[in-house]
Amino acid sequence: MSSLSVKFLAPSLPNSSNRFKSVRLQATPPQTVAAPASGAAGVDAERLEPRVEEKDGYFVLKEKFRQGINPQEKVKIEKEPMKLFMENGIEELAKMSLEEIEKSKVSKDDIDVRLKWLGLFHRRKHQYGRFMMRLKLPNGVTTSAQTRYLASVIRKYGKDGCADVTTRQNWQIRGVVLPDVPEILKGLDEVGLTSLQSGMDNVRNPVGNPLAGIDPHEIVDTRPYNNLLSQYITANSLGNPAFTNLPRKWNVCVIGSHDLYEHPHINDLAYMPATKNGRFGFNLLVGGFFSTKRCAEAIPLDAWVPGDDIIPVCGAILEAFRDLGARGNRQKARMMWLIDELGIEGFREEVVKRMPQQQLERASSEDLVQSQWERRDYFGVHPQKQEGYSFVGIHIPVGRVQADDMDELARLADTYGSGELRLTVEQNIIIPNIDNSKVEALLQEPLLKDRFSPEPPILMKGLVACTGNQFCGQAIIETKARALKVTRRIHGMHDKRQSRKVVEGADVYLGGRIGSDSHLGDIYKKAVPCDELVPLVVELLIEKFGAVPREREESED
Repeated sequence: MSSLSVKFLAPSLPNSSNRFKSVRLQATPPQTVAAPASGAAGVDAERLEPRVEEKDGYFVLKEKFRQGINPQEKVKIEKEPMKLFMENGIEELAKMSLEEIEKSKVSKDDIDVRLKWLGLFHRRKHQYGRFMMRLKLPNGVTTSAQTRYLASVIRKYGKDGCADVTTRQNWQIRGVVLPDVPEILKGLDEVGLTSLQSGMDNVRNPVGNPLAGIDPHEIVDTRPYNNLLSQYITANSLGNPAFTNLPRKWNVCVIGSHDLYEHPHINDLAYMPATKNGRFGFNLLVGGFFSTKRCAEAIPLDAWVPGDDIIPVCGAILEAFRDLGARGNRQKARMMWLIDELGIEGFREEVVKRMPQQQLERASSEDLVQSQWERRDYFGVHPQKQEGYSFVGIHIPVGRVQADDMDELARLADTYGSGELRLTVEQNIIIPNIDNSKVEALLQEPLLKDRFSPEPPILMKGLVACTGNQFCGQAIIETKARALKVTRRIHGMHDKRQSRKVVEGADVYLGGRIGSDSHLGDIYKKAVPCDELVPLVVELLIEKFGAVPREREESED
C-alpha cells in the first residue's frame, strides 16, 4: 500500500512576516479492489463482488458484468479515456482534422466522450468543433495570474470565447478548438491549474467555504482539506486511474462555516465539522444529488474521521461506489441509488471493508455547525478576521464573464487585494485581503459601478442559471439570458416580447432553503411557459413571501 504526503501553502496577507502558512496532511490511499464478501443485510455475496478489475494500470469493467450496460460504459471499455492524458494521446488527436476524426467511431468518441476526462466538452450540437473546458479549482480559490491566463485563452476566440463561474466554485472557459488543446494544457500547468478528471464519471471540483481563512466566524479553514482531496483524487494532477472509472459523477465538499455556503446536502460526500473526545474531525454525510429524474438529500453515514486523516474514508467510499455502483441506466447510477440498494448500514460495511485497517469510527454527537444559524450575505464589504482588512463580495450576473472582465478582475485583485479571487457556488466572486484604506477606492471602480455590483437587488442576489441551450447540447431551453430577463422584468425593467413557434417552459419549485436549515424545494407547478414565468413569480413573491408591488409610471411607448 502506497502512501501520499502533500504539503500545501495557504497564502496569507501581503506584507506579513510569514507570507505563507504551511499545512501538512498525511494520506494513505487504498489502492486494491476489495475481495467479495457477504455483508449488507438481504444482499447476497454475488452482488457484492466488485464489477471492476485492474488491468495495465487502469480499472476496467469485468467481462461478466458487461450485459445491459449503457453506451458510455461501452465507450470506456472500447478505449481507456485516461490514455489521452497519461499516454499523451491528446497530442496526436489534436493534429487530426475534424474530417479525419469523423471517419472513425473511435476518434469521434474521443472528441465527444473521452475528452471529458480531460475536462473538454465538445459542443457538437450548437458549436461544432468547439469545446468547453472545465478546470479544477479546489475551494474556489484562484489567482490574478491564473485569471489573466484564462482571459488570454478565450480572447483569441472572439465572440465564441467567454467564461462562466460554475455552481461548484469553478471556471469553465468556452470556444476552445482542438488544435490548441495541448498548448492550453501546458499553459494551465505553468500557472498551477489543471482540467484533468473534471468531467464525466469522475470526482468534480471539491467545494469549501469561499471565506476560508478570512471569516471571523469560520469553524475551520477548508482550503488545505480541499487541496488535499484534489491532489489525492488526481494524483497531483498527473492522473489517478483508481478513480476515473466511476459509474457516474461524484461530488465532495468540506464544511467550514455555520452558513453552509458549500451546500452539503447535495454532495455525494460532505465532511461536517465535529469534535470527538477532544479531537477535531468530521462527521460524514453521503449520497446527496439532484437530477432531472430525482433529487435526494445526503444522509448520515454514522461515521466520524479525525481532521488530520480525511483521505482514507474518501478513497474507501469512492472504491465502494466504483466497485458496486450500477452501470446500466445512467439515471439510476448515482451513489444514492447504491445506498438505497444496500441500505445505509450495508453501504457503510462496504466502506469499512475498504478502509486501511477495516475500521471506521461511529459518528460524534458533538456537531460544530450551529443548527439555528442565520445564513450571512457575502455581498458588499465585510471585515476579515485579520485586523485592518476586508473582503468585498460582488455579483456576477448568471456567472458569465468576458475576457476583458477577467483582466479587470485580476487587476482589481492585484491593486486592492493580495492577487487572489474567490469563486462561490452561487456563481459570484469575492475579492479578499483588501486593506481598509483601499476599500472606498475599490468601490468606485467602473467594473463594480457598471457591471459587477457589490450591492445587487434582492432577487439578483440569489439568481443562478445553468449553461442552457446556447452552449449545452443536453439543455432544452435557453437559461442565462432568460433568467436575467425574468428578474429584470420583475424589477420593473421593460423588454419587448417576441412571438415564438416553439413554446419553451420550465417546472417551478418552491420552498427550498440554503444555510443551516437547508432542504430541497418541492414542485409547485409543472410545464409553465417561459413567457408566463414573470406573472407567476410576481404572484408567488406577493402571496408566499410578503412582497409589495411597486407603483411606477408606464412610458407612452
